[in-house]
Amino acid sequence: MLAYLIRRLIAVVIMVLVVLLATFTVFFMLPKWAGQDIAVLFAGKQAGAEQLAGIRTKLGLDDPLIVQFWDFIKGIPMGRDYANGSDVTHCPAPCFGYSFRTEAPVWDTLKEALPVTGALAAGACVLWLAAGVATGVVSALKRGTVWDRAAMTTALGGVSLPVFFTGMVAMGIFVHNLGWVKIADSLSTDDSIDVWFQTLILPWIVLAFLNAAMYARLTRATMLEVLGEDYIRTARAKGLGESVVIRRHALRSAMTPILTVFGLDLGVLMGGAVLTESTFNLPGLGLEAVRAIGSKDLPVILGVTLCAALAIAVANLVVDLLYAVIDPRVRLG
Repeated sequence: MLAYLIRRLIAVVIMVLVVLLATFTVFFMLPKWAGQDIAVLFAGKQAGAEQLAGIRTKLGLDDPLIVQFWDFIKGIPMGRDYANGSDVTHCPAPCFGYSFRTEAPVWDTLKEALPVTGALAAGACVLWLAAGVATGVVSALKRGTVWDRAAMTTALGGVSLPVFFTGMVAMGIFVHNLGWVKIADSLSTDDSIDVWFQTLILPWIVLAFLNAAMYARLTRATMLEVLGEDYIRTARAKGLGESVVIRRHALRSAMTPILTVFGLDLGVLMGGAVLTESTFNLPGLGLEAVRAIGSKDLPVILGVTLCAALAIAVANLVVDLLYAVIDPRVRLG
C-alpha cells in the first residue's frame, strides 16, 4: 500500500506540473502570437514605453519561456523577488504572482475564495450523495412502481435543467417572493455560521438537485446490475436478511463506479463551481476565474488552474485509496 501511495503521489505531482506547463504556455504565449504585450495587460494602455520596459524586466517577461515557468514554479514553495534594478518586490511563499487587475498577491485572492468554494462543495456533495444514492437504491428495489417512475422522471428533469436556470427560479421564489432565505452580498471568514448557512443553503440545494439526479440514475442502473449477480442470490439463499444483502453486498459493490464519479465531481467542484457561484454571486474560485478571464488577469487564471488541478488529483487519489475499503475484491487484487 505504501509503494502504491508513493507512486500515486508522484503521478499527482507530474500531472499538476504538466497542467501548469500547458496552461502557462497557452496564456503567456497566445498574447504574444496575437500581437499583445503582457506588460500592457499589467500596466494598462496609458503606460509609456519606459514604464513598460521596466515592467518587462521586473516580471521577467523578456526571459525565455522555460525560465519564466521555472521562476513561477520555484516561487510557489520558496517565494520570489521581482526586481528592476533597485526596485525589488518580494512575493512571500506561496507566491503565485500579482494580479494584473488589483495588483494584489494572487495567493491573497485565492485564500479569500477557497473557503467559499470549499464550503459550497462540502455542503452540496453531502446532500447530492445522500439523496442521489438513497433515491437510486429505493428505485432499484421498487423497479417499475410509481415511486420508481416518479423518481426517475424527477431525476431526468434535474439533469436537463441547467444550474443558472434552477438557481434563478429558486432565488425568485425563496429569496424575493417568500423571503425565506437571505443571501449576503459577500462572505468572509469573519462572518458568523448563520450568515454562511443562510447564504449557502440555496446554492447547496440547487447544486445538489442537479448532481443528485445524475447519481440517482447511476445508482439505480448499477444496483439493478448488481442485484442480478450470482453472489447476491447466494447470499439470499444462505438466509441472510434482505437489509444485510442490500447494505453489505449489493450496495458496497455498486458504490465503486459511484465513488469514481464522485471523486471527479468533487475535484471539479473544488476547482470552482463557475455557474453556481456566478448565479448566486458567491466570491469563490469560479467567480474569480470568470472575472480573471474577462480582464485577462493571467496570474489569477494560473492560480485558479493550479487549485483545480490539485483538487482533482487529490480527490482521485483519495478515491483510489477508498476502493480497498469499500470493495474487498480490490484488496484481493
